[in-house]
Amino acid sequence: MERYDLVVIGSGPAGQRAAVQAAKLGKRVAIVEKKRLMGGVCLHTGTIPSKTFREAVVQLTARHQAGLAFSIQPVASEITMSDVLARCHRVISLEMDVVAHQMRRNRITLIAGTASFVSPGRLVIDSDDQKMEIEADKVVIAVGTTPARPDGVDIDGKSVIDSDDVLELETLPRTLTVVGAGVIGAEYASMFAALGVEVTVIDKRDTLLPFLDREISDSLTYQMRNQNVTFRFGEEVAQVHVREDGDAEAVLASSKRVVSDVLLYSIGRVGNVAKLGLDAAEITADSRGRIQVDENYQTQTKGIYAVGDVIGFPSLAATSMYQGRHAACHAFGVEITALPHLFPYGIYSIPEISMVGKTEEELTKDGVPYEFGVARYKEIARGAILGDDTGLLKLLFHAETRDILGVHIIGTAATELVHIGQTAMALGGTIDFFVQNVFNYPTFAECYKVAALDGYNKVGPRPSDPPHPGT
Repeated sequence: MERYDLVVIGSGPAGQRAAVQAAKLGKRVAIVEKKRLMGGVCLHTGTIPSKTFREAVVQLTARHQAGLAFSIQPVASEITMSDVLARCHRVISLEMDVVAHQMRRNRITLIAGTASFVSPGRLVIDSDDQKMEIEADKVVIAVGTTPARPDGVDIDGKSVIDSDDVLELETLPRTLTVVGAGVIGAEYASMFAALGVEVTVIDKRDTLLPFLDREISDSLTYQMRNQNVTFRFGEEVAQVHVREDGDAEAVLASSKRVVSDVLLYSIGRVGNVAKLGLDAAEITADSRGRIQVDENYQTQTKGIYAVGDVIGFPSLAATSMYQGRHAACHAFGVEITALPHLFPYGIYSIPEISMVGKTEEELTKDGVPYEFGVARYKEIARGAILGDDTGLLKLLFHAETRDILGVHIIGTAATELVHIGQTAMALGGTIDFFVQNVFNYPTFAECYKVAALDGYNKVGPRPSDPPHPGT
């Protein structure tokens, strides 16, 4: 029986980093991946394909609009699903090669199959009707999540789909219903709307992405409505069925009916733990398949760790990578700094959104005296050049100390731009830094200076402040 120092179950971002970190420490490492394809959910049906899908939509629609505006020939009469998916499949293939090369370079063994526990230190691997057992001194569970499926609804992959099925659509639907206005639902709703699809979003909450700063959430809602997205907030789906003509019909609790070519269920995700045999490892998961861990990502069973989306919040690829490295280091007695409390969120809707730190609503609830400064893309030269006249960057800062408390951005390059604010916050920066420093022109980075000056004008100078240029 083969024995490893570390066995990692799952090859997504968290699993990859755990495996590589252990290999760098000189350990014998194996990754078990059920699909024979390295990269996990993130690479094949999650982060990478959805973000590539978005980029393809943005580029194709921009090219189409430019062709019409400037009479560039030839201009396709319409954008097809194959146009969009070609880019996705190409990127997935390239990323698979990168991951596979990294595993080979670090001498990590790839075992194809489905892993389940026999005991805390022993696993059985089921692959192509063949079974084998392996032993491990340490185990990292990094199996990710799968779309939650409601009881009584048949997800057929054609008329009724979940997010894993989007890349399998053969044609672009004329109409689309999205059930669930979480991050994934909002992203796909905005992408399909940009392609000219009539989209209806149904959600039992009364706002879109309520964890966002309200001004940003309202801006996204407004811009999606401008793309002919219909929102049905405060509504629940009671039944879903496929009609004889192949259309999907959603019957709401209020007795309304919504009919569309395709219905996309996006009601959250659950841990992919059903086949792990957690009982044999003396581990329990909650009703959403999430595994509880301590500050070092160790489960209730010593020597077994869980990282990534399967442990729940924050369920970001970036934080999952950090968790994987942390777990591997702790497993083999190497000290590592804990995950920073300050990390950015990125939402790849159209337009994209990013944030770091507190929202206005949180600061108000906590009784923090704050002020804000705003830079609007339409007033920034770079925004005019790129034709983005709806984006904005908002700085939240302490009214007395001027410490930066939050950065909220909607618009072009938001997920890149946020890191400037994140760095300033991590180093204890104030808005004075942005007021007193020079940024390339014309760039979106200039938004920080404009927003800081806007905020500076609200609180006024302190006696010790040097002179500054006004806005």
